[in-house]
Amino acid sequence: MTTATPALPGVSFGGILVSEWIKLRSLRSTVWCYVILIVITIALAPLVAFAIASQMGQQGALLDEGTRQSLAVQATTASIGFSQLVVSVLGALVITGEYGTGMIRSTFTAVPRRLPALFGKATVFAVTTFVVGFVALAVSLLLTIPVLGTGDLEIDLADGALWLSIAGAAAYLALIGLFSLAIGALIRNSAGGIAAALGSILVLPTIISIFTVITQAEWVANLSNLLPSNAGARMYAYPVDAMQDPFMVSAPLEPWQGALVLLIWIAALFALASVLLKRRDA
Repeated sequence: MTTATPALPGVSFGGILVSEWIKLRSLRSTVWCYVILIVITIALAPLVAFAIASQMGQQGALLDEGTRQSLAVQATTASIGFSQLVVSVLGALVITGEYGTGMIRSTFTAVPRRLPALFGKATVFAVTTFVVGFVALAVSLLLTIPVLGTGDLEIDLADGALWLSIAGAAAYLALIGLFSLAIGALIRNSAGGIAAALGSILVLPTIISIFTVITQAEWVANLSNLLPSNAGARMYAYPVDAMQDPFMVSAPLEPWQGALVLLIWIAALFALASVLLKRRDA
């Protein structure tokens, strides 16, 4: 006599999050990428702070408070240019790695609707990256302050705008990682996904910059502000006077505007990835 196997209950979104967290922390690439991110962030900030303090000499006290706070943010976030590459690679691998090993079939078998698995993966990756990035940046800030002090640059840790810039930098890392994850979901190949993500972050802005220099067209410079990496960089710009703003461009975006532009890029890519995910075979 054969006993019928009872149907398994539907997997809740909470269960998907737990599953994706287990998969994320089980990958060697995850551990190594986050370790590299932390080391680069913590090691580079004091070096940049030392260079700034040496340039200031003993004249740091003559600067206004906004400029001093902005210099602290610059030193603390100096590693973002490297860190964004690390999280971009990891973001692509988080999804393309499953296609490479065939594990994606098991994932979609457990979650037949597919989209909750994609969004669960994105949620776990974004939250983890933000937490790791914020902790690394906060430690870097604390290490940077004594170094800046050698140049009479007194930093106010009670400044809410300072911590908002640090949180903005961590959020940028999380969002640029999601940008790469969405590209990986579209391409479904590790090498292709990483190449496309890094090309969008590094190569495309360089091409636009060269074109801007050649044409001297302000509209091209303004257009470059809408690129994912350029718009995202505004998320951690300390709010200082426009004449002192080190991130000043032809039409500078406010931090919230930079975040909005990056979110629009991510939403568009995930919308396209969602459509293709439902239509293509695993």
